[in-house]
Amino acid sequence: MTDETYRPKVQVKRSSAGLGLFAAEDIKKEQLIIEYTGDRITQDEANQRGGRYLFSVTKDLVIDGKGRENTARYINHACKPNAEAEHDDEEDRIYIRARKNIKAGEEITYDYGKEYMREIIGPEGCRCATCQTKTK
Repeated sequence: MTDETYRPKVQVKRSSAGLGLFAAEDIKKEQLIIEYTGDRITQDEANQRGGRYLFSVTKDLVIDGKGRENTARYINHACKPNAEAEHDDEEDRIYIRARKNIKAGEEITYDYGKEYMREIIGPEGCRCATCQTKTK
């Protein structure tokens, strides 16, 4: 994907789950928001490194997005997300795209998937806005 379209402005600030990524302007449904970047490593190396910012791209390729220059790492999980991760098959890159219109000031979220929920979030419990509302 060589999508050279305008990418909306985003900002990192506090959310219910810690730091989060928020829309600094309105984002339209299906608009490309940001790329998930970082060291491109093998699955074996990812298993050795461990961490919360590992994004599996293919069976053998993982992006370690732990560096602070990877602004996409601040996107939190949500059970009812407003964005989704998209795999570019040609370049093996991960992009985050809006699933619906996102208003300025709204937190950008996507579903991290069942494996991440079970292995990483599971012990602590989900802290997304939907789940927090259920527990109150």
